[in-house]
Amino acid sequence: MGAIAPRYLCQEEENTLRQLMKVAVAVSASSLALAACGSSTSSETSAAATGSASASGSASAPATSDVKVGMAYDVGGRGDQSFNDAAAAGLDKAKAEFGVVTQEATAVNGENESAREERLNQLVDAGFTNIVAVGFAYAGAIGKVAAENPDVHFAIIDDASEASTAANVAQLTFAEQEGSYLVGAAAALMSKTDHIGFVGGVQTPLIVKFEAGFEAGAKAVNPDIKIDSTYLTQPPDFSGFGDPAKGKTAADGMFQGGADVVYHAAGGSGGGVFTAAKDAKGMAIGVDSDQALTAEAGVRDVIITSMLKKVDVAVYDYIAKAVKGENAAGNVIYDLKVDGVGYSTSGDKLSADVIAKLEELKAKIVSGEIKVPDTK
Repeated sequence: MGAIAPRYLCQEEENTLRQLMKVAVAVSASSLALAACGSSTSSETSAAATGSASASGSASAPATSDVKVGMAYDVGGRGDQSFNDAAAAGLDKAKAEFGVVTQEATAVNGENESAREERLNQLVDAGFTNIVAVGFAYAGAIGKVAAENPDVHFAIIDDASEASTAANVAQLTFAEQEGSYLVGAAAALMSKTDHIGFVGGVQTPLIVKFEAGFEAGAKAVNPDIKIDSTYLTQPPDFSGFGDPAKGKTAADGMFQGGADVVYHAAGGSGGGVFTAAKDAKGMAIGVDSDQALTAEAGVRDVIITSMLKKVDVAVYDYIAKAVKGENAAGNVIYDLKVDGVGYSTSGDKLSADVIAKLEELKAKIVSGEIKVPDTK
């Protein structure tokens, strides 16, 4: 993405100009080239999410809906084999089924708040009726842009803070700690050294939820297990979600120190964790997508399971409601009870005994017998 051009108008002048431009731009919105764009085509409630969306390919579907969906990805964008790709799968499924017009844009490492605001504003100015921001980094930007554009509907994934709260914003969040509890238990059950590890991309409250659940699940089945934990970067440096080399270095140290299973919640940096596991003849646990299916072919055999965070389902549900004229708002939570998080069994790495134990734990979480911590 090229550098965002500086603004020289005052805010009032800029808002007025933007409103005038919307009328003219809407006529030719489909031809607009978005910056950083990979062009392809409230109260808390528990979301009724079932199943998993799948990508539909890049072929354009005939437009059958007036809904136009803009997708603003986190760093790495489509193709990260994890978080962004899960969002893309939901978008692809909705496009194939409903014929919605879509446009995509991607964040870059090191960008500032004004760049995120500009990306959202470009989608607004292009006439998109529904805009989905993928990742908590968009919280402040979406709150500001949504307030300035009350007739446009927005969704943000992974944030339910005051910053993104507005009457026209749906906050799509997940019980990451619950899914992480299950893969933590799997790690402890599969470990031969009673020593496992966790690599977080950036130390934020969201990623701490993954760590807290993972450690709680591991200790539930082996109270004496040793758990290494590290984060690749600290806010405001979010490059930890897109640096495979850092992910590999962190995981290398854990494997060399005696860990034989490492779980990552590090976005694109997870590719480095998988490479480290391969080199060490160890085991790894993926995140968000079923990474035994989405990771590079050469490392898939080391991935024993993935913590499934069904961003695809959340995105698809949001668009499906919009097509029906039911634009969601407020915090919609995807948890184990509605199959919004979970674990994968692709590759047959988990034995029947391990799966039986995980299902037992899952039932106890759903019933409320087990309360999974979301912080340390």
